[in-house]
Amino acid sequence: MKLLDLLQYFSTQLATEKTEAIAQGLDDPIESPHTKKLGKAGSLHLYTLTLPSRMPVLEDIPLTIVSPGDLEPTEGYSLRRIGNDMLIQTLDTLGQSVEDNTIVPDTSGFFVTASKRLSEMAAKPESYALGPAERLAPWLDPEQAGGDGSARTGASAAILTTVWSDDQSARWTKLGTLAVELMRKNKRVLLVAPSHQIVSELLGFFAKTFRNAALPFKSLLSCYEVPVLSQGSGMSLQELGFEAQMHSFFAKSRSHKNALQSKYDRFRELTPILAYKGQKQRDLNEVKLLEWRLLSEVSDFQGKIKDIDTLVADYDSLPIWKRLGMQTMGKNVDTLAEYRTIHTEKIADLMKEVEIAQARIRELLPEAAIPKDMQPEYEELKTDITRLGGTKKIREMLAAGEATNRQAFIQNKRLVITTPGRLVADPLFTRVRFDVLIAEDAPHIPAPLLLGAAGLIRERIIIAGDTQDLTPTDGTSGIGGLWRQSCLESNPVPSNTTSV
Repeated sequence: MKLLDLLQYFSTQLATEKTEAIAQGLDDPIESPHTKKLGKAGSLHLYTLTLPSRMPVLEDIPLTIVSPGDLEPTEGYSLRRIGNDMLIQTLDTLGQSVEDNTIVPDTSGFFVTASKRLSEMAAKPESYALGPAERLAPWLDPEQAGGDGSARTGASAAILTTVWSDDQSARWTKLGTLAVELMRKNKRVLLVAPSHQIVSELLGFFAKTFRNAALPFKSLLSCYEVPVLSQGSGMSLQELGFEAQMHSFFAKSRSHKNALQSKYDRFRELTPILAYKGQKQRDLNEVKLLEWRLLSEVSDFQGKIKDIDTLVADYDSLPIWKRLGMQTMGKNVDTLAEYRTIHTEKIADLMKEVEIAQARIRELLPEAAIPKDMQPEYEELKTDITRLGGTKKIREMLAAGEATNRQAFIQNKRLVITTPGRLVADPLFTRVRFDVLIAEDAPHIPAPLLLGAAGLIRERIIIAGDTQDLTPTDGTSGIGGLWRQSCLESNPVPSNTTSV
């Protein structure tokens, strides 16, 4: 069966699973007697719900939690079943502890979403990277599941590699070595596992492996969305969750943006103040210059009056020829007295102008005065803003959209770990592509979901698992039908690590 036909076949199978899920009551409301909050990861809230025994709820199923009273329903996802408790993540808080919640799973909706994804891949193959997925198709073709596996031998080892081993530790060590090599080649890797439990264990293992290889694991690794374990391989996992990382990153970004906004606002506040102070300082300098000129003229007239007083006092003792010379110039005792009166009047007029100038100076002094720390603060802000490109550039930066860009953030992660259920149900993954797919415990991953993950890969696929899980098994229930087409039906491979 060709790849596009296989995609359409599995799309139809998933649509059938929807009908069986409804018939089996997997969409029926569930009464949860107790809900307890475990914590928060970014903008998501983690809770455990107590469920009735033997009540089937699959992982990665969308849920609606209806709380008692007038509270609005809350959306969420199932993550992990632990005994009679179900670990879920919600978009809104339910409170610390709530009794008598009603859980409405949307199992059929999950199958519809997954069916639409495969149908879209079949209808628009040019929008996906289906080259490596072609190599995987013979492994998942239900028409060849019981054959001798000859259809699987044509795959190139450079495109499709298998890692089988009964020893999980040895298998993971091999995968860790491959992942380190891929990170050093700057490849983008998608790692999938059948359950959140295995995903969290792998997350801890790869974090420790990257740390031992001197790689920045916190910036390379991301678990989409919330690790169900707090520790793995001795490593703290909560800070490696996608939501926690994104929340921390954008909170830090918003913090920087708020700091920049504060600097810009302060700069805009100080600019007119200092401009006003500068104008007043110029006015003050002009008035002081006028005062100096007036006082200089007063000083000149005072000097002239002093000279007149000296001449009048010494007039009788002056030689006759000098007195005659002065009279020729119109200067005698009477005229000197008139000059003295004129100069005195001039000084009085000038002093009135000096008083006006000094009054203006007293007004301008506080207006032109700059606080001690204001000018250095302004110069520092001006330097920072000039370095960032000026006020226009900063306005553009501040006007940029506030919404968190999940796609851009996940594309900056080199190794993303998730379950195939989250992969095919989340629209985010329709827009991102990876270089390499690593499918750990692949025999337990439903074939439609594994194929949906393979459609995002551009270069290489690595499937791994326990050799004993390759023995064919029978699926009988409707949900088993989803798993029936998985790699469980593949023939065992004799060696522990084989490239096909």
